[in-house]
Amino acid sequence: MQLPKDTLDSNTSKTIQFESACHKVLNQSIESKGIGTLKEKTIHAVLKNFYAPDVSHQEQRIEGFVADIFNNGEIIEIQTRNFNTMRHKLETFLPLYNVTIVYPIASTKWLSWIDEETGEITSKRKSPKHGSIYTIIPELYKIKFFLGHPNLHFILTFMDIEEYRLLNGWNHTKKKGSTRHDGIPTKLIDEIYLEKPQDFICFLPEQLPKLFTTKDFQKVTKISQSYATTGLHILHHMGIIERVGKQGRAYLYQIKNNDMEAL
Repeated sequence: MQLPKDTLDSNTSKTIQFESACHKVLNQSIESKGIGTLKEKTIHAVLKNFYAPDVSHQEQRIEGFVADIFNNGEIIEIQTRNFNTMRHKLETFLPLYNVTIVYPIASTKWLSWIDEETGEITSKRKSPKHGSIYTIIPELYKIKFFLGHPNLHFILTFMDIEEYRLLNGWNHTKKKGSTRHDGIPTKLIDEIYLEKPQDFICFLPEQLPKLFTTKDFQKVTKISQSYATTGLHILHHMGIIERVGKQGRAYLYQIKNNDMEAL
């Protein structure tokens, strides 16, 4: 999909456009009397207005489905989770249109808690967790059979976010297993464009040895074993990496030669 790729540092207009989308959606939220009162969640609404400021391009009925954005024959879908719900859309859209999935990632997150009984909201605190490109791995697995399609593209949109959660969890603090009420974007940090299968090479850090195992990948990326296993499974499925043997019981991987030459 032909979208601008200028860096945020050199593209002030993009930052201004993002702030404008935030203000527009938050003003609508205020008019609707509070956080989480819009028909759609705030992150989804902000990104929809960021990537399509002209509302005539939003919520367009295409081939029996409603596309978040349809502009000049191209579709943008904003999907925060549950990629499996997109399978039927992708089956229909991809043979006919370029489709870009926008996936928001919290670069830095501040948490606030809402008491359901009193409505009281705690002061925000900074979460120790930071989002990375690997956050999308479980979602990619849900649509892995579409990955590599020439009409399928991704934008990983990194933002600072204020998240509000309900104090309805199962432990004594009511935080474990709590419900996410809404997320409020506060700043656009970066965008990563994955326009073709070869772009997924960015999931493989330069520090990896030429031959590597899942354990090596996990150690360098500092992600969980399940994420590392799933991530390499996806890259192998896409033909980005290949298995070249074993080290004990673990597969040995390397980047396929055609991808190494493209770097």
